[in-house]
Amino acid sequence: MQEIGQFLPLILIFAIMYFLLIRPQQKKMKEHQAMVAAVRRGDQIVTQGGLIGKVSKVKDDNEVEVELAENVKVRVVKSTIASVTSKTEPAKSE
Repeated sequence: MQEIGQFLPLILIFAIMYFLLIRPQQKKMKEHQAMVAAVRRGDQIVTQGGLIGKVSKVKDDNEVEVELAENVKVRVVKSTIASVTSKTEPAKSE
């Protein structure tokens, strides 16, 4: 019984660390992955490098083409998108 009492503070510290650090980080990562998966043509984005541009083409599952200025396009890995500043409305199907 005394052995369990010695490990109880360690177990409590791990539980607190899980709920304060690990779980919120996992939730944030899932939200980021969902945001990146939902990026489509016309969305205004900010990359982790600080570049602001408009998505001109979604190349494949891992890459998008971003227009930074008129006739200036760069290919960006989707995971480096930090945020989507303005979403476009989906095309209406008639």
